[in-house]
Amino acid sequence: MALTFDDGPGPYTRLALRILREAHARATFFVVGKELRFWPGRVAQEARVAAIGDHSWSHPDLLFLSNPAVLEELGSTLDTIESETHVRVRLFRPPYGATDARVAHDAARLGLLEVIWSLDTRDSEGASSAQIAANVRRFARGGSIVLMHENHGQTIEALKFRILPYLRAHHYVPVTVPQLLALDPPTLAQLRHGQAGCV
Repeated sequence: MALTFDDGPGPYTRLALRILREAHARATFFVVGKELRFWPGRVAQEARVAAIGDHSWSHPDLLFLSNPAVLEELGSTLDTIESETHVRVRLFRPPYGATDARVAHDAARLGLLEVIWSLDTRDSEGASSAQIAANVRRFARGGSIVLMHENHGQTIEALKFRILPYLRAHHYVPVTVPQLLALDPPTLAQLRHGQAGCV
């Protein structure tokens, strides 16, 4: 199962990383480029224990931007992450999950693979720590890609006290998205159905 965190880095990044390290769990962080200047060094810390993905520069709805603007949003973040981490970024998640063939094509032009999610914890909608964990328990299965946000305190609380203990007890192994794709790739039927194949 791939645990993913959007919208960082932020004030809870160090805590999230410490929790993941202590649990020997891996994750993927989709970072917002403009946040990197406010949290210097955080994305490099994330890259030591996690995979890093591009979540755009300013978190706009990419469907409303021109192709050059989409490329600028993604390219600026890509360049900044790579200069700070010295790691090649290959993953991209569109803000709000708002995508279409044009956005996916623009991302692919930059060498980025678009990654959505199959399990939304609803933390960005204000779900409590207990509700976030309940959503994971209810919908978790092998191969899930779990959407969380690293800038919500209740998410970090749920991660430490509820989600990671639950995953351990039920023999789920938290991995990065690249590890998940290597260990449990989508079937041909899922690929044919696109995003609907993940439901």
